[in-house]
Amino acid sequence: MTDSAAESGDAGTMRGRAAESSWKLWALLNADRWLVTAGILAGFFGVLVLVSAFAPVPLRRVLGQSDPNETLFQALVTAIITGVTLVVTITQLVISQELGAAGDQRERMEGAMQFRADAADLIDANVSPPEPAAFLQSLVDATRTQADALATAVEDTGDVWKDVNSYTDGLEANAAHVNERLADAEFGTFEVLHAALDYNYSWKIYEGKRLQTEYGDVLTDDADEALDDLLETLRLFGPAREHIKTLYFQWELINLSRSILYAAVPALVVAIAGVLFLDTPGTIIGTTLGVDNLVWVVSAATTIALAPFVILLAYVLRIATIAKRTLAIGPFVLRETDRSETIEWDDTE
Repeated sequence: MTDSAAESGDAGTMRGRAAESSWKLWALLNADRWLVTAGILAGFFGVLVLVSAFAPVPLRRVLGQSDPNETLFQALVTAIITGVTLVVTITQLVISQELGAAGDQRERMEGAMQFRADAADLIDANVSPPEPAAFLQSLVDATRTQADALATAVEDTGDVWKDVNSYTDGLEANAAHVNERLADAEFGTFEVLHAALDYNYSWKIYEGKRLQTEYGDVLTDDADEALDDLLETLRLFGPAREHIKTLYFQWELINLSRSILYAAVPALVVAIAGVLFLDTPGTIIGTTLGVDNLVWVVSAATTIALAPFVILLAYVLRIATIAKRTLAIGPFVLRETDRSETIEWDDTE
């Protein structure tokens, strides 16, 4: 494989197309949501301790003159109850998508079966794989096979051979990378969708159509048929990925609802305890590591009470990032990007 093909394969991945830093992309997408939640809460706790420890007026004196703790924890109790209500609403919306009359469910079933039959025809199999990762892998592998057939069918001369091979080499490099990612991926984790996002099928459709327009008159019948098959498989990959994305979003929203409900109980207990027992500074005495124990307790209680909100933040960051990167289906590029250097044409007459 040529260096340019390898570069095209790397550029086809989401990381190669992203303008963000590796750390930012890792935090938004790859990192475990509980790890992100723990990191945000730890950072919040540390900031509270630092601010309270080095504030001009000690927290103990502030509490002796006014009641900021009571106001704070009363607000947190209200926020937690409101947040749980919001989570219940989100769960109801997710579940409502699965409800429907028998006729509606039958139409859904028939549509799914027809889609799987179309996929089986394209990948030349009797039955398409049932697992999401294996299903996507079969489509990606089919595009690699069809790209190889296209390259083989083109005569080894002229610009058409150069441009077609540049296109197919890049596609095969990207497909090999995605297939490797999908091989060990399991639905329920982000890995399946992440691997699918690494396959920029929309740009491959665009480049394939450009090839078809530019060289349609000189391509052999075998090459033209191979290119048609390749584009058809790429067009099928789009709705397949969107379907997997929809299932993943529903899965994540259900996980989000359960996580917030689990975190809401201890958070509510701590917030209520803060209202009842942390209003009097004298109940907590002494220092630890040179910091007033009252600061440690108030900071920890506030951090625990904020856990449901931070869990919501961690999950929504990933879901919103995925949604932003997959707004358009088909050959639309909604981000700033340089034109692919794998195929260059002069657009002027």
